[in-house]
Amino acid sequence: MAKSVKPPVVALDDMVCFNVHSAFRAVASVYRPLLEPLGVSYPQYLVLAVLWENDDLPVGKLVSRLQSDYGTITPLLKRMEKQGLIVRARNLQDERSVLVSLTPDGDALRVHGPRIYQAVTETFGFTPERAAAALEVLRSITNSVSHNSR
Repeated sequence: MAKSVKPPVVALDDMVCFNVHSAFRAVASVYRPLLEPLGVSYPQYLVLAVLWENDDLPVGKLVSRLQSDYGTITPLLKRMEKQGLIVRARNLQDERSVLVSLTPDGDALRVHGPRIYQAVTETFGFTPERAAAALEVLRSITNSVSHNSR
């Protein structure tokens, strides 16, 4: 009986996709203890970061900016509104649209952003050069998918 030849495999540790997934989990685990005292989760922190850049955004722009979907963002925004970090209101210029705005409490958390980012970059040993190189690789991954899905 002829022996079947097994196709070669790529080891899990050599898969880019697995390493991106592992890196995401590592990043989230570093953020968790930094965000806990603020009472926000990592996804909530990302929403805040977008609103610190541009307050009063339609939900659709938040979805787009965070590369997420309405099914994920809507419950997140509801929790943040209950926490008193944001408010949602109909857009007076377009009744179909809902604007998301920071409350004073949500805006006050802004002062923690630079400290948190500094702690994260130090944990991962990111010099400005290493951070720029990592961003280049990560953005190229994202851009190649967004360009191919058009």
